Amino acid sequence: MYREFYGLKELPFALTPDPRYIYFTQSHREVMANLHYGIESGRGLVVVTGEVGTGKTTVLRWMMQRMDRNVLVAYNFNPRLTVPEFYQHVTTLLNVQKWETKSELLMELGKTLESRHSRGLRTVLIVDEAQGLSTNVLEEIRLLSNFESDTAKQLQIVLTGQPELRDVLNNPELRQLKQRVALRCNIKPLPNVEETEHYITSRLLVAGAERTDIFSPGAVDYIFRCSEGIPRQINNLCDNALLTGYAEGEPVIGRAIIEEVAETFDMLPRADRGRQMGEEREAPARIFTAAGRAELWAAGAGEPQRETVAAAENPKSSFDESSSFMNNRMEETESEEAESREREPDEVGASFRHSGLSGEI
Repeated sequence: MYREFYGLKELPFALTPDPRYIYFTQSHREVMANLHYGIESGRGLVVVTGEVGTGKTTVLRWMMQRMDRNVLVAYNFNPRLTVPEFYQHVTTLLNVQKWETKSELLMELGKTLESRHSRGLRTVLIVDEAQGLSTNVLEEIRLLSNFESDTAKQLQIVLTGQPELRDVLNNPELRQLKQRVALRCNIKPLPNVEETEHYITSRLLVAGAERTDIFSPGAVDYIFRCSEGIPRQINNLCDNALLTGYAEGEPVIGRAIIEEVAETFDMLPRADRGRQMGEEREAPARIFTAAGRAELWAAGAGEPQRETVAAAENPKSSFDESSSFMNNRMEETESEEAESREREPDEVGASFRHSGLSGEI
Protein backbone atom coordinates (compact mmCIF):
# COMPACT_ATOMS: atom_id res chain seq x y z
CA MET A 1 0.00 0.00 0.00
CA TYR A 2 2.82 2.40 0.85
CA ARG A 3 5.54 0.70 -1.20
CA GLU A 4 5.30 2.96 -4.26
CA PHE A 5 5.09 6.09 -2.13
CA TYR A 6 8.37 5.32 -0.35
CA GLY A 7 10.09 3.63 -3.32
CA LEU A 8 10.08 0.08 -1.93
CA LYS A 9 9.88 -3.17 -3.86
CA GLU A 10 8.44 -5.13 -0.92
CA LEU A 11 7.36 -4.64 2.66
CA PRO A 12 10.54 -4.23 4.74
CA PHE A 13 9.10 -4.66 8.23
CA ALA A 14 6.87 -7.73 8.04
CA LEU A 15 6.62 -9.73 11.27
CA THR A 16 7.36 -13.08 9.62
CA PRO A 17 10.82 -14.57 10.37
CA ASP A 18 12.19 -14.13 6.83
CA PRO A 19 15.88 -15.22 6.85
CA ARG A 20 16.65 -12.74 4.04
CA TYR A 21 16.15 -9.90 6.51
CA ILE A 22 18.38 -11.25 9.25
CA TYR A 23 20.58 -8.62 10.87
CA PHE A 24 23.65 -9.93 12.65
CA THR A 25 24.52 -8.14 15.85
CA GLN A 26 27.44 -9.32 17.97
CA SER A 27 24.95 -11.34 19.99
CA HIS A 28 23.56 -13.04 16.87
CA ARG A 29 27.05 -13.90 15.63
CA GLU A 30 27.92 -15.51 18.97
CA VAL A 31 24.75 -17.61 18.89
CA MET A 32 25.42 -18.72 15.31
CA ALA A 33 29.02 -19.65 16.19
CA ASN A 34 27.78 -21.74 19.14
CA LEU A 35 25.21 -23.55 17.00
CA HIS A 36 27.75 -24.25 14.26
CA TYR A 37 30.34 -25.54 16.71
CA GLY A 38 27.86 -27.60 18.73
CA ILE A 39 26.39 -29.39 15.71
CA GLU A 40 29.66 -29.87 13.81
CA SER A 41 31.56 -31.24 16.79
CA GLY A 42 28.71 -33.46 18.01
CA ARG A 43 28.38 -31.80 21.43
CA GLY A 44 24.80 -33.01 21.91
CA LEU A 45 22.48 -30.55 23.61
CA VAL A 46 22.60 -26.80 22.88
CA VAL A 47 20.27 -24.24 24.54
CA VAL A 48 19.51 -20.84 23.00
CA THR A 49 17.45 -18.29 24.92
CA GLY A 50 16.26 -14.78 24.14
CA GLU A 51 13.47 -12.35 24.91
CA VAL A 52 10.30 -12.46 22.81
CA GLY A 53 10.91 -10.90 19.39
CA THR A 54 14.73 -10.87 19.45
CA GLY A 55 15.01 -13.11 16.37
CA LYS A 56 15.52 -16.66 17.63
CA THR A 57 13.32 -18.25 14.98
CA THR A 58 14.86 -16.12 12.23
CA VAL A 59 18.34 -17.33 13.23
CA LEU A 60 17.17 -20.95 13.18
CA ARG A 61 15.61 -20.62 9.74
CA TRP A 62 18.66 -18.82 8.38
CA MET A 63 20.83 -21.65 9.67
CA MET A 64 18.58 -24.42 8.32
CA GLN A 65 18.49 -22.89 4.85
CA ARG A 66 22.29 -22.98 4.71
CA MET A 67 22.90 -26.44 6.08
CA ASP A 68 24.57 -29.00 3.86
CA ARG A 69 22.54 -31.80 2.34
CA ASN A 70 24.37 -34.17 4.68
CA VAL A 71 22.51 -32.69 7.64
CA LEU A 72 19.00 -33.98 8.33
CA VAL A 73 16.92 -31.58 10.44
CA ALA A 74 13.72 -32.24 12.37
CA TYR A 75 12.22 -28.85 13.32
CA ASN A 76 9.42 -28.70 15.88
CA PHE A 77 7.82 -25.31 16.59
CA ASN A 78 4.81 -26.48 18.60
CA PRO A 79 5.65 -27.39 22.21
CA ARG A 80 2.09 -28.29 23.20
CA LEU A 81 2.43 -31.97 22.40
CA THR A 82 1.99 -35.09 24.45
CA VAL A 83 4.80 -37.65 24.51
CA PRO A 84 3.14 -39.89 21.83
CA GLU A 85 2.43 -36.84 19.63
CA PHE A 86 6.01 -35.65 20.05
CA TYR A 87 7.45 -38.99 18.93
CA GLN A 88 4.99 -39.19 16.04
CA HIS A 89 6.11 -35.77 14.85
CA VAL A 90 9.85 -36.43 15.23
CA THR A 91 9.82 -39.85 13.54
CA THR A 92 7.84 -38.46 10.60
CA LEU A 93 10.39 -35.66 10.11
CA LEU A 94 13.31 -38.10 10.37
CA ASN A 95 11.61 -40.61 8.08
CA VAL A 96 11.55 -43.36 10.69
CA GLN A 97 8.82 -45.82 9.77
CA LYS A 98 7.45 -49.27 10.63
CA TRP A 99 6.89 -48.95 14.35
CA GLU A 100 3.86 -49.40 16.56
CA THR A 101 5.14 -49.42 20.11
CA LYS A 102 7.60 -47.11 21.83
CA SER A 103 10.11 -49.93 22.02
CA GLU A 104 9.92 -50.45 18.25
CA LEU A 105 10.18 -46.70 17.72
CA LEU A 106 13.39 -46.42 19.74
CA MET A 107 14.92 -49.42 17.97
CA GLU A 108 14.16 -48.05 14.50
CA LEU A 109 15.30 -44.56 15.47
CA GLY A 110 18.54 -45.99 16.88
CA LYS A 111 19.23 -47.86 13.62
CA THR A 112 18.66 -44.70 11.58
CA LEU A 113 20.90 -42.56 13.77
CA GLU A 114 23.68 -45.14 13.90
CA SER A 115 23.60 -45.63 10.13
CA ARG A 116 23.80 -41.91 9.43
CA HIS A 117 26.53 -41.34 12.01
CA SER A 118 28.69 -44.17 10.61
CA ARG A 119 28.56 -42.45 7.20
CA GLY A 120 29.63 -39.10 8.68
CA LEU A 121 26.15 -37.58 8.41
CA ARG A 122 24.55 -35.30 11.01
CA THR A 123 21.05 -35.56 12.44
CA VAL A 124 19.62 -32.55 14.27
CA LEU A 125 16.46 -32.09 16.32
CA ILE A 126 15.48 -28.44 16.83
CA VAL A 127 12.69 -27.62 19.27
CA ASP A 128 11.49 -24.00 19.23
CA GLU A 129 9.49 -22.40 22.06
CA ALA A 130 10.94 -25.05 24.35
CA GLN A 131 9.89 -23.20 27.50
CA GLY A 132 6.40 -24.58 26.82
CA LEU A 133 7.41 -28.24 26.76
CA SER A 134 5.99 -30.46 29.48
CA THR A 135 8.29 -32.12 31.98
CA ASN A 136 7.50 -35.50 30.46
CA VAL A 137 8.49 -34.42 26.93
CA LEU A 138 11.70 -32.81 28.23
CA GLU A 139 12.57 -36.05 29.98
CA GLU A 140 12.09 -37.93 26.70
CA ILE A 141 14.40 -35.44 24.99
CA ARG A 142 17.02 -36.24 27.62
CA LEU A 143 16.68 -39.92 26.88
CA LEU A 144 17.08 -39.24 23.14
CA SER A 145 20.45 -37.66 23.93
CA ASN A 146 21.60 -41.15 25.01
CA PHE A 147 21.95 -42.13 21.36
CA GLU A 148 25.71 -41.80 21.08
CA SER A 149 28.91 -43.47 20.03
CA ASP A 150 32.07 -43.67 22.09
CA THR A 151 33.21 -40.26 20.84
CA ALA A 152 30.16 -38.20 19.81
CA LYS A 153 26.42 -37.82 20.05
CA GLN A 154 24.48 -39.36 17.19
CA LEU A 155 21.60 -36.89 17.59
CA GLN A 156 22.27 -33.18 18.03
CA ILE A 157 19.50 -31.40 19.96
CA VAL A 158 18.86 -27.64 19.98
CA LEU A 159 16.38 -26.16 22.43
CA THR A 160 15.40 -22.53 21.88
CA GLY A 161 13.04 -20.49 23.98
CA GLN A 162 12.28 -17.43 26.01
CA PRO A 163 14.20 -16.59 29.22
CA GLU A 164 11.71 -18.74 31.13
CA LEU A 165 13.46 -21.77 29.64
CA ARG A 166 16.23 -21.22 32.18
CA ASP A 167 13.71 -21.55 35.01
CA VAL A 168 12.33 -24.72 33.42
CA LEU A 169 15.81 -26.28 33.27
CA ASN A 170 16.39 -25.36 36.91
CA ASN A 171 13.48 -27.58 37.91
CA PRO A 172 14.92 -30.24 40.29
CA GLU A 173 13.05 -32.91 38.32
CA LEU A 174 15.05 -31.97 35.23
CA ARG A 175 18.50 -31.73 36.81
CA GLN A 176 19.72 -34.66 34.68
CA LEU A 177 18.68 -32.81 31.52
CA LYS A 178 20.36 -29.62 32.73
CA GLN A 179 23.63 -31.50 33.21
CA ARG A 180 23.47 -32.68 29.60
CA VAL A 181 23.52 -29.10 28.24
CA ALA A 182 26.88 -28.72 26.47
CA LEU A 183 26.49 -25.12 25.23
CA ARG A 184 24.33 -22.18 26.24
CA CYS A 185 23.94 -18.85 24.47
CA ASN A 186 21.61 -15.87 24.59
CA ILE A 187 20.26 -13.50 21.92
CA LYS A 188 20.09 -9.93 23.22
CA PRO A 189 18.11 -6.90 21.99
CA LEU A 190 19.81 -4.19 19.94
CA PRO A 191 22.01 -2.28 22.39
CA ASN A 192 21.70 1.35 21.24
CA VAL A 193 20.27 3.89 18.80
CA GLU A 194 23.13 3.44 16.32
CA GLU A 195 22.49 -0.30 16.06
CA THR A 196 18.77 0.38 15.67
CA GLU A 197 19.48 2.78 12.80
CA HIS A 198 21.69 0.16 11.09
CA TYR A 199 18.96 -2.44 11.57
CA ILE A 200 16.30 -0.23 9.95
CA THR A 201 18.64 0.72 7.09
CA SER A 202 19.51 -2.93 6.48
CA ARG A 203 15.87 -3.95 6.14
CA LEU A 204 15.10 -1.01 3.85
CA LEU A 205 17.97 -1.99 1.54
CA VAL A 206 16.85 -5.63 1.39
CA ALA A 207 13.37 -4.37 0.47
CA GLY A 208 14.88 -2.45 -2.46
CA ALA A 209 14.53 1.05 -1.00
CA GLU A 210 15.62 3.89 -3.32
CA ARG A 211 16.65 5.93 -0.27
CA THR A 212 17.41 5.07 3.35
CA ASP A 213 16.57 8.40 5.01
CA ILE A 214 12.86 7.59 5.28
CA PHE A 215 13.05 7.80 9.09
CA SER A 216 14.41 10.99 10.66
CA PRO A 217 17.10 10.76 13.38
CA GLY A 218 14.52 11.85 15.97
CA ALA A 219 12.17 9.09 14.81
CA VAL A 220 14.89 6.44 15.04
CA ASP A 221 15.81 7.60 18.53
CA TYR A 222 12.20 7.32 19.68
CA ILE A 223 11.79 3.93 17.96
CA PHE A 224 14.69 2.61 20.04
CA ARG A 225 13.20 4.01 23.24
CA CYS A 226 9.75 2.52 22.54
CA SER A 227 10.99 -0.86 21.32
CA GLU A 228 13.81 -1.27 23.87
CA GLY A 229 15.88 -2.65 20.99
CA ILE A 230 13.65 -5.68 20.32
CA PRO A 231 13.55 -6.28 16.53
CA ARG A 232 9.91 -7.40 16.37
CA GLN A 233 8.83 -4.26 18.20
CA ILE A 234 10.93 -2.15 15.83
CA ASN A 235 9.28 -3.85 12.85
CA ASN A 236 5.80 -3.21 14.22
CA LEU A 237 6.51 0.47 14.86
CA CYS A 238 8.16 1.05 11.48
CA ASP A 239 5.52 -0.78 9.45
CA ASN A 240 2.65 1.15 11.01
CA ALA A 241 4.59 4.42 10.87
CA LEU A 242 5.06 3.97 7.11
CA LEU A 243 1.35 3.34 6.73
CA THR A 244 0.52 6.45 8.78
CA GLY A 245 3.09 8.53 6.92
CA TYR A 246 1.62 7.42 3.59
CA ALA A 247 -1.89 8.36 4.74
CA GLU A 248 -0.66 11.82 5.81
CA GLY A 249 1.50 12.34 2.72
CA GLU A 250 4.75 12.62 4.70
CA PRO A 251 7.85 11.62 2.68
CA VAL A 252 9.93 11.48 5.89
CA ILE A 253 8.74 9.78 9.05
CA GLY A 254 9.29 12.11 12.00
CA ARG A 255 9.09 11.57 15.72
CA ALA A 256 5.48 12.78 15.88
CA ILE A 257 4.30 9.87 13.73
CA ILE A 258 6.23 7.37 15.87
CA GLU A 259 4.62 8.87 18.98
CA GLU A 260 1.19 8.44 17.42
CA VAL A 261 1.83 4.80 16.51
CA ALA A 262 3.44 4.01 19.88
CA GLU A 263 0.45 5.51 21.67
CA THR A 264 -1.93 3.33 19.62
CA PHE A 265 0.02 0.13 20.35
CA ASP A 266 0.70 0.92 24.03
CA MET A 267 4.43 1.05 23.39
CA LEU A 268 5.29 4.47 24.77
CA PRO A 269 8.40 4.56 26.97
CA ARG A 270 7.54 4.27 30.64
CA ALA A 271 8.56 7.87 31.34
CA ASP A 272 6.17 9.17 28.66
CA ARG A 273 3.07 7.17 29.58
CA GLY A 274 0.12 9.24 30.74
CA ARG A 275 1.14 12.32 28.75
CA GLN A 276 -0.60 13.73 25.71
CA MET A 277 1.25 13.34 22.40
CA GLY A 278 3.63 16.23 21.84
CA GLU A 279 3.15 17.51 25.37
CA GLU A 280 6.34 18.76 27.01
CA ARG A 281 6.99 18.09 30.65
CA GLU A 282 6.68 21.34 32.63
CA ALA A 283 9.10 22.32 35.38
CA PRO A 284 7.68 21.91 38.90
CA ALA A 285 5.77 24.98 40.13
CA ARG A 286 7.39 27.09 42.87
CA ILE A 287 5.91 26.96 46.32
CA PHE A 288 6.77 30.44 47.65
CA THR A 289 6.81 33.89 46.14
CA ALA A 290 10.18 35.60 45.67
CA ALA A 291 9.63 37.59 48.87
CA GLY A 292 8.61 34.42 50.71
CA ARG A 293 11.76 32.61 49.61
CA ALA A 294 13.90 35.56 50.73
CA GLU A 295 12.23 35.57 54.14
CA LEU A 296 12.67 31.81 54.49
CA TRP A 297 16.38 32.07 53.78
CA ALA A 298 16.70 34.94 56.22
CA ALA A 299 14.93 32.95 58.95
CA GLY A 300 17.07 29.92 58.29
CA ALA A 301 20.28 31.97 58.65
CA GLY A 302 19.38 33.32 62.11
CA GLU A 303 19.80 31.87 65.61
CA PRO A 304 17.07 29.72 67.20
CA GLN A 305 14.42 31.92 68.77
CA ARG A 306 13.59 31.87 72.47
CA GLU A 307 9.98 31.13 71.57
CA THR A 308 11.07 27.79 70.09
CA VAL A 309 12.58 26.70 73.40
CA ALA A 310 9.49 27.82 75.31
CA ALA A 311 7.25 25.87 72.93
CA ALA A 312 9.13 22.69 73.69
CA GLU A 313 8.62 23.23 77.45
CA ASN A 314 4.89 24.07 77.23
CA PRO A 315 3.28 22.35 74.20
CA LYS A 316 -0.36 23.40 74.96
CA SER A 317 0.50 27.03 75.45
CA SER A 318 2.65 26.85 72.37
CA PHE A 319 -0.26 25.46 70.34
CA ASP A 320 -2.57 28.31 71.40
CA GLU A 321 0.06 30.92 70.68
CA SER A 322 0.92 29.22 67.40
CA SER A 323 -2.72 29.30 66.26
CA SER A 324 -2.94 33.01 67.04
CA PHE A 325 0.39 33.58 65.34
CA MET A 326 -0.71 31.72 62.21
CA ASN A 327 -3.91 33.75 61.94
CA ASN A 328 -1.97 36.99 62.26
CA ARG A 329 0.70 35.71 59.94
CA MET A 330 -1.82 34.84 57.23
CA GLU A 331 -3.16 38.39 57.30
CA GLU A 332 0.37 39.80 57.15
CA THR A 333 1.28 37.42 54.28
CA GLU A 334 -1.68 38.58 52.20
CA SER A 335 -0.57 42.17 52.71
CA GLU A 336 3.07 41.31 51.92
CA GLU A 337 2.12 39.48 48.72
CA ALA A 338 0.17 42.49 47.54
CA GLU A 339 3.19 44.69 48.25
CA SER A 340 5.61 42.19 46.63
CA ARG A 341 3.72 42.36 43.35
CA GLU A 342 4.44 46.09 43.28
CA ARG A 343 8.10 45.78 44.27
CA GLU A 344 10.82 45.99 41.65
CA PRO A 345 13.19 43.05 41.07
CA ASP A 346 15.99 45.11 42.64
CA GLU A 347 14.07 45.20 45.92
CA VAL A 348 13.76 41.39 45.91
CA GLY A 349 17.48 41.13 45.29
CA ALA A 350 18.04 43.47 48.21
CA SER A 351 16.17 41.03 50.47
CA PHE A 352 18.59 38.28 49.49
CA ARG A 353 21.59 40.49 50.02
CA HIS A 354 20.24 41.54 53.40
CA SER A 355 20.00 37.87 54.42
CA GLY A 356 23.59 37.26 53.37
CA LEU A 357 22.47 34.60 50.80
CA SER A 358 21.81 34.58 47.10
CA GLY A 359 20.20 32.27 44.56
CA GLU A 360 16.88 30.48 44.55
CA ILE A 361 15.59 27.25 45.95
